[in-house]
Amino acid sequence: MKYINLSVPITADMPVYPGDPKTKIIQAGELQKDGFEVHILSMLNHSGTHIDAPSHMIEGGKSLDKFPLEAFVGRGVYIKIEEATFDLDSLKQSDIQKDDIVLFHTGMSDHANKSTYFEEYPAIPQNVAEYLVEKQVKMVGVDTYSVDHEQFIAHKILLQHDILILENLTSLEALADKQFMIYAFPLNLSLDGSPVRAVAEIA
Repeated sequence: MKYINLSVPITADMPVYPGDPKTKIIQAGELQKDGFEVHILSMLNHSGTHIDAPSHMIEGGKSLDKFPLEAFVGRGVYIKIEEATFDLDSLKQSDIQKDDIVLFHTGMSDHANKSTYFEEYPAIPQNVAEYLVEKQVKMVGVDTYSVDHEQFIAHKILLQHDILILENLTSLEALADKQFMIYAFPLNLSLDGSPVRAVAEIA
């Protein structure tokens, strides 16, 4: 088996959406002085590679701790987005099955340190989101800041059907033409989202 890391590093200078609080890592214990090394980590729970729960956008929606562990593991399906366009007809040619984890590779992760990453990413359109609901997938992931833009249509369609959302993925190109499993466990938080270490296991 081969494992591929799909999560961006968590660092003090990691890119965050303009206006969001920056990630802070503060040393609180020094090995030579205190006999141990520890740090205080402060970050928005939707910074970096993270998972969205329904309560992020849906009134009365589930928080992450309400999902069984099985919700964060599944067969992965890789979809390449050409020319920044989510095309429903092309998507229908993919072998998407119930409980799959569908990952869309747009190439935007290559621009994560540029303003365009937060401004010019392609959004999942309503008809594609509705098709994913129809196929009963368990999770949808993107290598972009978000699955959509303001009004958050795709967010609401997916989350109201308890389809989890993975955002800010990286290295999806390594999954092209591969069969793989996805593991994307969040922290055990009773919240609307969490940082996640997303990993692909390639057979």
